[in-house]
Amino acid sequence: MGRVIRAYKFLMRPTVGQSIALGEMLRDHCSLYNGALQERREAYRHVSKTSVKYGQQSAQLKEIRAFDPERQGRWSFSSQQATLRRLDKAFTAFFRRVKSGDAPGYPRFRGVNWFDTVDFPKDGDGCRWDATPHDPVTRVRLQGVGHVKVHQYRPVVGRVKTVSVKREGRKWFVVLTAEQEQPDPLPATGSVVGIDMGIVNFLADSNGAFVPNPRHGRSNAGRLAAAQQALSRFPRVRRDKRTANHRRAVDKVAKLHGKVRRQRLDHAHKTAYALVREHDFIAHEDLKIRNMVKTARPKPDTEIPGSFLPNGAAAKTGLSRSVSDAGWGVFLAILNAKAEGAGREVMAVDPRNTSRRCPGCGHTAKENRPTQDTFHCIACGHQAHADTVGAVNVLRAGLVRRDANTA
Repeated sequence: MGRVIRAYKFLMRPTVGQSIALGEMLRDHCSLYNGALQERREAYRHVSKTSVKYGQQSAQLKEIRAFDPERQGRWSFSSQQATLRRLDKAFTAFFRRVKSGDAPGYPRFRGVNWFDTVDFPKDGDGCRWDATPHDPVTRVRLQGVGHVKVHQYRPVVGRVKTVSVKREGRKWFVVLTAEQEQPDPLPATGSVVGIDMGIVNFLADSNGAFVPNPRHGRSNAGRLAAAQQALSRFPRVRRDKRTANHRRAVDKVAKLHGKVRRQRLDHAHKTAYALVREHDFIAHEDLKIRNMVKTARPKPDTEIPGSFLPNGAAAKTGLSRSVSDAGWGVFLAILNAKAEGAGREVMAVDPRNTSRRCPGCGHTAKENRPTQDTFHCIACGHQAHADTVGAVNVLRAGLVRRDANTA
């Protein structure tokens, strides 16, 4: 039996002093990240386009820690290496996008508010999970911070591999990865299903069932807009110069965003678990979500210089907001993870024409779908809900691909 890596996320309950130390840890790692980014930029601009690599910057850490023991020398050496690796991965992704012709997205400097995670690559090196096993309260020991209480609501199975500290608003979390035995698969049900992702309904399956779209972002949009409007009244100042009212406004916006994020995750987990529990094989559309939420390209007016033609930007913005609110990408990632642990098979198929092809006669035409919800084949007269038809075609394409792979 193989081994798998599972992640656990627990709320930490630091003291006031530990909270300050955790904030200083993020600040100093952010400073290290920005300094390494600046070194790479300067070397490329002024030293004959020289590229600085991770190995060179990691070798400088010893000198940096000795030069600034108060801010850099107090933290884990391995966690600082992980921060430099994060920057190296950002540059690797940048060069890959340049080579493939995508939007480059050059790595940017991080503000203190935009640097919220510190990674420890190995348990026991600068950190220790449950460092005091005889204490009934679970703790995690972090170098430079101390033993921080953790609200552990479920046991950690297997051997802890990595530890990360993450800040969300004013809350602190510890994220663990643990290596464990592959769990036993769920009993076979003999059922297969195809699913069609949508906006009106979160998904429709090939059996004719629908999962409503909860639209968590839209339901909280009014309160979030009011909170952001209240925050916009404060002038932009440094974090340490903010008034108490400013800090409360920032916390309120972060709290509302966190609530929406948790609601989406909860809905995704429950929906994915129901599918994995009931079906042995699940086929879904191979959606290019990043392309679906891109901003509409402007259309210059060739007759009037400096003017632009209508490009449907308003409608595209509304569609992009609805796609993001549905959280398809998060759901599909959770579905694949749960299916792997349960011994189920998930397969992505090409979504082209799945909602225009008749499941009865196979005729494909745009006219087969006269409205968003209606499917009416102009060749054989077959009628059904358009999302159900799409799910049926997705399932058939998935079964064909599965049989071809096993042949």
